[in-house]
Amino acid sequence: MNFVSEIYKVSKSFPKEEIFGLTSLLRRSTVSIPSNVFEGNGRERLREYLRFFNIAIASLFEFQTHVEIAFNLE
Repeated sequence: MNFVSEIYKVSKSFPKEEIFGLTSLLRRSTVSIPSNVFEGNGRERLREYLRFFNIAIASLFEFQTHVEIAFNLE
């Protein structure tokens, strides 16, 4: 959750023309990580938990891609 808060703070400094582009994508992928972990934790079956955990991992890779793009664009 702290990670999400930090990304929101950092992304405030992104250019305004990115508010509906990279900023939005970065924030949504970041929020998705703990959301899926917590949602999976609420499931009764291990298989369901693992499914949500895998989605969280995929969101982490998506986040990494957005960060690399942001660094490349400075």
